[in-house]
Formats: sequence, C-alpha cells, structure tokens
Amino acid sequence: MIIQRLDTTHASAYRALMLEAYERHPQAFTSSVAERAAMPLSWWESRLDSPLELLLGAFEDDRLVGIVGLAFEVREKARHKATLFGLYVTAAQRNAGLGYQLIQALLQEARQRPGLKLLQLTVTAGNAAALALYQRCGFVQFGLEPLAVRVGIEYFDKLHLWREVGAAL
Repeated sequence: MIIQRLDTTHASAYRALMLEAYERHPQAFTSSVAERAAMPLSWWESRLDSPLELLLGAFEDDRLVGIVGLAFEVREKARHKATLFGLYVTAAQRNAGLGYQLIQALLQEARQRPGLKLLQLTVTAGNAAALALYQRCGFVQFGLEPLAVRVGIEYFDKLHLWREVGAAL
C-alpha cells in the first residue's frame, strides 16, 4: 500500500472513489452523489490543485482505495486550524488499518504546515467504527450538531472532534 499526495492526474480516480463514498454512505457526507456527479472533471482537478486543500490517497496496485483530505483556513484569525474531511476506504480494504494509516499520514503533513495548531472534523453520530478510529488517532469530542445532515426524510447528528497537530499519542 502506497499513500501519497494526490494531484490533478488523479482527478478521475478521486471523483470515482468519492462518488462511491457518497452513494454507499450518504449520511456520512454533507454532499450528495447527485450534486457531485454533476460537477465537471475540472472541478475535481481544482480541488487537487488548490493551495487550500491537501488530499492524500492510498493506492494498491495503482488503484485508489482510500482517501482523506485537509482543508486549510484562509482567514487570518483562523489559520491555526484545519479541517479533516472526506475519509473513505473501499469496503475491500476496511478493517486492515488503512484509515488509521491515512490519518497518520495526514497528521504528518499537518505537522509540516507552519502555524497549524489543531485539526477538527465531524463524524456522524452512531458511526461507532469511525468514532473509535478518530479517538484512537487522538481526536476528542467537543460538541454535537443536531440534525446536521438530512438524507431523504431522516436526519443525522454530527459529532465535532478536535486534536492538537503536534500532540503525541
């Protein structure tokens, strides 16, 4: 398994993997598969080329099987924070530690960013596996957002978590 930073040459694979994620786990993401499927490939390329986002991918035999992103703040008073987003691992790769490896690689990248002090994220309430993974990686809950995501007629709460970038586990 190879984990590396994604660039515009990975746009098609990134798009396909995220559309799979939105389709299989709609309650976990604020974007819908319909919204994102409508976006042109250039939109996906721009995410991979943005100085405000960092995306890492896990590859097995040149196939993208896992993804995680980090969004940086542009506002001066909030530049010490970044948001972890879009963690997804294909079903065939789950329970093998790949999510943990992706988060650790992202933490390593975050430590290289001058002035970055903390990471935050949201996770759908009730997603025990994801919550346990984030807690294992040093994230702690600081809040709950009720009715954060609506899928069809159902509403899902989101837990808000954070951790210091440089904190050792």
